[in-house]
Amino acid sequence: MQKRFKVLVLIPVFLAVCLALASNACNKAANSSSSSTLTIAMIPKGTTHTFWQSIHAGANKAAKELGIELIWRGPLREDDRDSQVSEIEGFISRGVSGIAIAPLDEAALVGPVNDATEKKIPVVIFDSGLKGENYVSFVATDNFKGGQLGGERLIESMGGKGRVVLLRYAEGHDSTTKREEGFLAAMKAHPSVEVVSANQYVGTDVEEAYKRTESILSTYKKPDGSLSIDGIFCANESSSFAAMRVLKDNGWAGKLHFVGFDSSENLVKGLQEGTLDGLVLQDPVKMGYLAIQTLVAHIKGEKVERRIDTGVSVATKENMDQPGMKEMVHPDLAK
Repeated sequence: MQKRFKVLVLIPVFLAVCLALASNACNKAANSSSSSTLTIAMIPKGTTHTFWQSIHAGANKAAKELGIELIWRGPLREDDRDSQVSEIEGFISRGVSGIAIAPLDEAALVGPVNDATEKKIPVVIFDSGLKGENYVSFVATDNFKGGQLGGERLIESMGGKGRVVLLRYAEGHDSTTKREEGFLAAMKAHPSVEVVSANQYVGTDVEEAYKRTESILSTYKKPDGSLSIDGIFCANESSSFAAMRVLKDNGWAGKLHFVGFDSSENLVKGLQEGTLDGLVLQDPVKMGYLAIQTLVAHIKGEKVERRIDTGVSVATKENMDQPGMKEMVHPDLAK
C-alpha cells in the first residue's frame, strides 16, 4: 500500500516536469524565431524628392521578399549632415542588423560608418561614395559616366558647338561631383564647345537653387533679354527642377539647350514640352532593391561584390516611351 502511494505522488510531479520542459522548448523556439528576423536601417540623403521615394520603393520590395524589417529614416534637407550622423548613432545604440546609407558628405560620414563596423554592424553604401573603406559594398550609378552622357547629349543638341554653363550642386557630395567631372571631361573632348562657368554651386534646396541659378544666368543676359549662352547642365533632380523654373519664368525655355539629371513628374513634363533636351536617368528602384539584397546576403554569410553598378542612360523626347526607358522615366513607387 505504501509503495503504491509513492508512485501516485510521483506521477503529477513527472507530468509537471514534462510540461515545464515543453514550455521552455516552445519559448526558446519563439525567441529563436523572433531573433532571426533581421532589422535593416536605411538612411537616404533626403526623403522628399522622387529619386529617394524610388529608392524606398525598391528597398521595400526587397524587404518583403526577404522577410526582414526595414526602417527608413533620413533628413528632410540634403545638407543636414548632423542628422545623418545622429541617425547612425541611434541605430548603433539600437543594435540593428545592418545599415544602408547614402552619405551626404564623403568625408564627414567616415567616422560614424567606422563606429558601426566596430560594433559588428555591417554597412552598405548606396548612391554616393564614401572615402573610408569600412563598408561591405557600394551600390550606385557610375556617376562619372552619367555626367559624360549628359555632356554628350548637350553637345549633340547644340550641334557640336556653343557656350555652356555647368550649374554645380553642392560641395562634399561624391555622386554629383563625379557627374560634374564627367560632364567637363565630355566638354574637353570638343574644342568647339566653351565652358564659360564651371565652378558655381546652386545648393541643395530648390528655392535656394532657383535664386542662385537666376543670378548666375542673368550675368549672361543680352540687351534684348536673351542669353549669350547655348546650353546648361545640372547634376541632380532639385537643381534641374530649379533651373527649369528659371528658364520658364524668364522666357528662356526652349531658347537654349538644357540637360538635367534624374526623373520627376515636373522634369518629365519639361522633357515632353521641349524645355529639356535630355534627362540622365539612374535606376533608383533597382538601387534601393540591390542595396538591401546585398546587405542581407552579406549578413547571411554569402559573398557579395564590392562595387555594384546599377546602370545609367539618357532619356530624350524621342525615346522616353520606349520599352526599358519608360520604366525609368516613370518609376513604379508602389513596389
